[in-house]
Amino acid sequence: MSKKTGPTSDWSRRDVLKASAATAAISGAPMFFSRNAYGADFLNNPGDASTVTLGFNVPQSGAYADEGADELRAYKLAVKHLNGEGDGGMMNTMQPSELKGNGILGKKVEYVTGDTQTKSDAARASAKRMIEKDKAVMITGGSSSGVAIAVQGLCQEAGIIFMAGLTHSNDTTGKDKKANGFRHFFNAYMSGAALGPVLEKAYGNERNAYHLTADYTWGYTTHDSVKNTTEGLGWNTAQNVLTPVGAGDFSQYITPVLNSGADTLILNHYGKDMINSLTQAVQFGLRDKQVNGKDFVVIVPLYSRLMAQGAGDAVKGIYGSTNWHWSLQDEGSQAFVKSFGQEYGFPPSQAAHTCYVQTLLYADACERAGTFEPCEVVKSLEGHKFDGMGNGPTEYRAEDHQCFKDVLVVRGAENPTSQFDLLEVVEVTPRAQVEYAPDHEMFAGGDLGTCNNGA
Repeated sequence: MSKKTGPTSDWSRRDVLKASAATAAISGAPMFFSRNAYGADFLNNPGDASTVTLGFNVPQSGAYADEGADELRAYKLAVKHLNGEGDGGMMNTMQPSELKGNGILGKKVEYVTGDTQTKSDAARASAKRMIEKDKAVMITGGSSSGVAIAVQGLCQEAGIIFMAGLTHSNDTTGKDKKANGFRHFFNAYMSGAALGPVLEKAYGNERNAYHLTADYTWGYTTHDSVKNTTEGLGWNTAQNVLTPVGAGDFSQYITPVLNSGADTLILNHYGKDMINSLTQAVQFGLRDKQVNGKDFVVIVPLYSRLMAQGAGDAVKGIYGSTNWHWSLQDEGSQAFVKSFGQEYGFPPSQAAHTCYVQTLLYADACERAGTFEPCEVVKSLEGHKFDGMGNGPTEYRAEDHQCFKDVLVVRGAENPTSQFDLLEVVEVTPRAQVEYAPDHEMFAGGDLGTCNNGA
């Protein structure tokens, strides 16, 4: 059966009929954003099928592949729990919840996967395939904010819900926010707001900071957010140098720091890039230096247990922020840690946590809406308040689809007791401290728009 391209909402009926006739001669070539063969009122409506498909789009290669592997583990565990297998994990602690352990709306959950390669073009291509070929009703994933923003835009065009995985750029729910997209993970502004009081207490009000920054949307907004916070403390920003994602060797960027007069290095890097740049900074002797009468310090605004594990001893004493940590003692966190540990033999990362939570939140929204129709799911998620998921009381703000919750400040453990006990939580920053107005200047310029059902 030949299928038209383009979202129907942009076409008149005459245009659709003309396009259908024009494409009839194309020998069965798959076309993107095609309407369901049964004439449903939203894209990829599973109808009377006994199953429903979710698309998990993660970096299985590239600089953020370690995070992607843990994201995929969490997604698979969420599917298992939704289908009534295993111990249920956070389905037992999530409040409120309409989840029953019989899939979503009585349909068994299946999934397909894609490799974003930590590249936006590859991510869009794999998401497109999952929507067109595999009929996924929801796409989720990330690790790179550039990837998340690109796929979120694609899902908006297609009429599919996008539940962002790990994405920390302000732009995801700022200038690039979309009505079909939702983010549970915190953002760069929140990292800066949480880190400020801790850094002031630890290092005072007179520092000279040198930034190395990943050259894409996440790096830019992280630098801006941390700079805004530290300059508010009285710190000077000596320089900001952009570095390519996946550089591997950062020595050419670290060498100039030695003679810059800076006494602080802020690494706006993530994944293997952070592991490599931090390790090389320590090897170059930066942490043994004294500058301006002060001990030289390194700060990593966005931390993860996986990065700490990769960097080893280099993380000792270094401050950063994180969305969640497996050592938290609340009921939801411990339920997830137990389930994940039983399944895989080690504790989950923050990337795994946010992806697991997003999958359950999407499923619950469908249950509350009584449908997979994207615009009804959007209504269920906007302004939704929930608890029992590891971050305290949380709200999906309707104005920008950003979750607001407590944020953690962590420090590399000086005397870790295991290969996983590498970060210690030094501050649970309350939600009120990291909140901002929807029209805050760091998030300006975007338009949420209206939801798209893709039909």
